[in-house]
Amino acid sequence: MYQFLVSFTVRPDRRDDFVRAAHRTARDSLANEPGSHRFEVIADEEDPDVFYLNEVYADLDAFQAHAAGPYFAAFFAEAAGYAEGPTWLMRGNLVGDRAAA
Repeated sequence: MYQFLVSFTVRPDRRDDFVRAAHRTARDSLANEPGSHRFEVIADEEDPDVFYLNEVYADLDAFQAHAAGPYFAAFFAEAAGYAEGPTWLMRGNLVGDRAAA
């Protein structure tokens, strides 16, 4: 399993827009991209302008397919106007992945 965590800093007046766009991307990706396994939108507990996306894919190829797809493009087309990021905080493969066994 390929996983990553990224952060975005969002303009205060557009937080709800960011959350809606991220949730829409999560819903569409999970429903239509077979390699997408988890897509979580997390609000920072101290800074209300910071959000994290925690995503899990079957493998790096599945993430690359997501990154080349329409939901990824639509999210960035919208969020680029009011969010800074992504800042990569973590990315890699799950060690001891039982799902691959």
